[in-house]
Amino acid sequence: MRRTTRARIAAVGVAAVALTGCTVTDEETPGQDPAPGTTAEADGDLTPVTLQLQWLTQAQFAGYYAALDQGYYAEEGLDVTIVPSGGDIVPQDALANGEVDYAIAWVPKVLGSIEQGAQITNVAQIFERSATLQVAFADSGITTVEDLEGRQIGSWGYGNEWELFAGLNQAGVEDFEIVQQAFDMNALLSGDIDAAQAMTYNEYAQLLEAENPETGELYQPEDFTVIDWNEVGTAMLQDAIWADAERLESDEDYQETTVAFLKASLQGWVFARDNPEQAAEIVTAAGSTLGTSHQLWMTNEVNRLIWPSTTGGIGTVDPAAWDATVAMALETSNETGATIISSEPPENAYTNEFVERALAELEEEGVDVTGEQFEPIEVTLNPGGA
Repeated sequence: MRRTTRARIAAVGVAAVALTGCTVTDEETPGQDPAPGTTAEADGDLTPVTLQLQWLTQAQFAGYYAALDQGYYAEEGLDVTIVPSGGDIVPQDALANGEVDYAIAWVPKVLGSIEQGAQITNVAQIFERSATLQVAFADSGITTVEDLEGRQIGSWGYGNEWELFAGLNQAGVEDFEIVQQAFDMNALLSGDIDAAQAMTYNEYAQLLEAENPETGELYQPEDFTVIDWNEVGTAMLQDAIWADAERLESDEDYQETTVAFLKASLQGWVFARDNPEQAAEIVTAAGSTLGTSHQLWMTNEVNRLIWPSTTGGIGTVDPAAWDATVAMALETSNETGATIISSEPPENAYTNEFVERALAELEEEGVDVTGEQFEPIEVTLNPGGA
């Protein structure tokens, strides 16, 4: 494909790094201490388990914190430590290197790691829908992917950009400028870029928490246009629970631990679905620095990504969605012409074996694992997310 892309990788407004669901570096660095309140009480009868998040403590991970707070992990015989990232840890690398027992990461990012030799397996696809948006001001003339032709487009990079490039490829958009965007919306608000990358549960809320200088009031949804990759057809699978593939194959204790860990984690997500306000409070108590209204917004929006489950139960990998993500990982090219992977991933890149066992146990206990009646709540955002 001919490209006239003006690939300026010049960070705009990199000063402030806001909380988001994205890993910001591929460099391996030592882990950090877990946030206060994230470790179950030590008990000689509990199996120690370490979960690596892909970002800081926030409601993107509400289900795991709820499972810890509500004692679901302990009930399954597990002493779980939750390790936040903050950008200095690549979760799939930490898992592949044996530093943790499980990790949360986006599927396309991990597909690249697997091709490079990481022996890890997706054992539960928690987010069924993508949360990634491209957002522009309503008066920008940008309403479709085709309207990005000739525009300055903000992107975080670091593996978070592939849905954007899949959309650009699909629409035949070849003349654009990629501007490396900070993990906030300052570049859009200041007019330095035409369209900004945003997660529904975080950066989009940052826009609605900001004051419109023309009105003196907070911005409203009608002030912006949104390109949703779910609607465009280039959404890729995001937050999943990954396990050590070699241990899954040979270690029976690890297999049983995986079922127990998934069961408790899924129960935590059910709790967050049914008790969003309490789930947000639990994450705040665990060490999140987000404001109260922002945290509740995040909990509510993450619930939308999970519920209702259309795959037969939360965490089940939909083969069609997996195949679509793999196909885009093979075919989508970025501004340099590179793709995520060059060959099909191995068969053990995902499995539903363990999540199906966990779901069966939860259903026997009367837990609603599909959330067919789920309805999001109404959340009012305050200035700055307070």
